[in-house]
Amino acid sequence: MQDANAIDRIVKKLSSARSVTVLTGAGVSAASGVPTFRGKDGRWKSYRAESLATPEAFAENPQLVWEWYQWRRQLIANCEPKKAHEVLASWSRRFDDFTLITQNVDGLHERAGTGNVIRFHGSIWEVRCWSGCRDAPDRWLNEIIPFPEVPPHCPYCGGLLRPGVVWFGEGIDPEILERSFVAVTCDVFLAIGTSSRVHPAASLSNAAKAAGATTVEINLEPTPVSSQLNLSLEGAAETILEQIDQGLSKPNAFGKGI
Repeated sequence: MQDANAIDRIVKKLSSARSVTVLTGAGVSAASGVPTFRGKDGRWKSYRAESLATPEAFAENPQLVWEWYQWRRQLIANCEPKKAHEVLASWSRRFDDFTLITQNVDGLHERAGTGNVIRFHGSIWEVRCWSGCRDAPDRWLNEIIPFPEVPPHCPYCGGLLRPGVVWFGEGIDPEILERSFVAVTCDVFLAIGTSSRVHPAASLSNAAKAAGATTVEINLEPTPVSSQLNLSLEGAAETILEQIDQGLSKPNAFGKGI
């Protein structure tokens, strides 16, 4: 169990907070069975995820890349939101001003009912035309499992479709980036289940601290920003979030019950 003093400090800060922003990474979805990029499940048929999630990989072998995404979509479709997702969904209703920025593309936060979600890296349930045809939206929802053909083709121009996610080497949508950096101006900022190694998402924690937020990290192991934040707790996201939520739910907890 986490140090009770650390949990109490977070509960106290959250109890008086009006605006709360949360950044989540793969560690939040690990309990749901979603493989992570960097864990022991980060390999698929001997390929590293980082070598498949790139425009170059898709240009060279769209069949291989789509087989991997087909496998991931089928796996995620069978996953359910777990305690960490449920707690954060409840917080999105509890706090007056709540924003959840997620690096995850699995859609589990939305399925849990979380409000005001910013999809920093897009969604695995969206597709876009590889050729960028102008007769179609940039991205659109496509939850067909499995695709009748791999790689799938654009219904507008007949070219190839690609997943509606941000690949390594690609820039973040400027509007998404702006919304995220606006959201770090908050009372409390929590980075949960993220390695804090992939930029620009990794810079959000320090940006929040610079803006005056109380910054908290929850992760299985230390990250490059651990020593720079106000509090860093090591452990599973679902376990620690449940402890914090229990503290918030006490009617007399620092003067504010749920």
